[in-house]
Amino acid sequence: MKKLLFLLAIACVSANAKDYVVTPGNPYAIEAALQKSRMDKIHGDTTKAVIRLQSGVYRLLQSVIIRPEDNGTTIIGEQGTVISGGVKVTGWQRKGKFLVADQPEFNGRPLNFRQMWIDGKKAQRARDVDDFEKMHRILSLDKAKECIYVPAAVVKKIKNVDGLEMVLHEMWCIANLRVRSIEMLGDSAAVYFHNPESHIHFMHPWPSPMVTTDGHNSAFYLTNSKDLLDTQGEWYLDEHERKIYYLPKKGEDLNLCDVEVPAVETLVKVEGLPDNRVTDVNIQNISFEYSTWMRPSIEGHAPLQAGMYMIEAYKLRPKMERIDNHKLDNQGWVGRPSAAVVLNAAENVSFHNCRFAHTASTALDYHLYIKGGNVENCVFTDIGGSGILAGTFGPEAHEQHIAYAPTDEREVCDGLTITENLITDAANEDWGCVGIGAGWIKNICIEHNEICDVSYTGISMGWGWNRKICCMKNNTVHANLIHHYARHMYDTAGIYTLGAQPGTFITENVVRDIYSPSYVHDPNHWFYLYTDEGSSYITMQDNWTPTEKYLQNANGPDNVWQNNGTQVSEAILKNAGRTTGK
Repeated sequence: MKKLLFLLAIACVSANAKDYVVTPGNPYAIEAALQKSRMDKIHGDTTKAVIRLQSGVYRLLQSVIIRPEDNGTTIIGEQGTVISGGVKVTGWQRKGKFLVADQPEFNGRPLNFRQMWIDGKKAQRARDVDDFEKMHRILSLDKAKECIYVPAAVVKKIKNVDGLEMVLHEMWCIANLRVRSIEMLGDSAAVYFHNPESHIHFMHPWPSPMVTTDGHNSAFYLTNSKDLLDTQGEWYLDEHERKIYYLPKKGEDLNLCDVEVPAVETLVKVEGLPDNRVTDVNIQNISFEYSTWMRPSIEGHAPLQAGMYMIEAYKLRPKMERIDNHKLDNQGWVGRPSAAVVLNAAENVSFHNCRFAHTASTALDYHLYIKGGNVENCVFTDIGGSGILAGTFGPEAHEQHIAYAPTDEREVCDGLTITENLITDAANEDWGCVGIGAGWIKNICIEHNEICDVSYTGISMGWGWNRKICCMKNNTVHANLIHHYARHMYDTAGIYTLGAQPGTFITENVVRDIYSPSYVHDPNHWFYLYTDEGSSYITMQDNWTPTEKYLQNANGPDNVWQNNGTQVSEAILKNAGRTTGK
């Protein structure tokens, strides 16, 4: 048996605790330390473990899994500790105007990917526009034929549609649609798509591509074709040739750069059981980087909201009558995107002073059977999806408009605290994601965070489009600073709510500085504070906003709006956001 290439030093620090010091170099080094600490617990040598990761990059071949056997464990990284799902790309050679490298292999297979980073900066996947303000607009669509009509000039350069994607702006979401064929029709062209996303996309009513009379037809761009590789700094993966093509900037030599592509979808899983949760685990001072998400390349991506993708949805004719709710015109069921770090059945599992960066999808996800825990003083940057998700958004069998009240109430995320974090440059792949998204949750506390440069909403709390009291209650959003939001999407707000949430308070937040992209479906449909369908029993008080641009849409009873706007005290302005370092 090959000897593990890592240093594992054990030092007794008390009668019931041990340190396990790990150095990088072997992809299973962290797993081995966890296994050693479990064995020591079994033999009575310790009851708690402190796993110390020495500085360096821990490159994974699969997820690190933290289990109930690891209860009471602290994992601490020295400065410069990185847990990475990335693979380096080397051996670049000049081929005409391009730099070309072999597609890397990973775990015995050619590695497909949707992102590439050069010296920590995301490179641009080949697309037809460099500036999103110059995106094209659709002409019309035919739901029966499942096609979208676009100007012929937009697609005339496309010689081979294999791998081509249309990224389509749809009100509060974008859809990633894999192109099956293009039919030229004079000045226009009909674009057809692969299934399953074609069927789902043209069946669901909301969100929808827009065709209007005021010039706001839905915008789109095309990506992932070698025919579009025409701008310096762009790249393209040719899966048939198994080559990566890159059009270098002047004087650029990728052999002198750190070129990374993501390979592992979930870097760390905290996985317990409802009756045997992972408890009292603390993770500190670690950077989680380079996670992948390949679902859009395999099945497309047609979201409902906040990144939750539809697996089935359709229009109701006639509309459904609902007691104490407005009529309902659609049905929908959703799936959940992957995350770089995900927790299930975890109690008092916390992250302190960590960094999450370069993720293809969600960064940190507290999903099912969550009790307590704290995300504190962490930085989230260059996030493809949402920065933090909390709570279920319903299992795939649950229709999204039904108030969720599981028999086992432990399923609902309860008592999580999210505080003193910086979330910036989030939702830069899936524009419909959010800074912090909380679904079916109770007793959550989101306070003193700064959220900026996010493509859609800053904080989204609640789910269901239903005013019936269910599992959500006693939630707090307090003293957060949200600015430079809605970078790409509208029908948005700095703080947004859905559903009945008795005992919920949204107080002393500062929301300002919204982006104004020209291509949104309705340039006026944005807000600082937004209580959407079914929002009930929520107090919105003492929040500072530059104007009183708020929306209360199809709300339920007993919401309180009090003293929001510029008249709040100067202390609220100074106190909002992170207090660390102030």
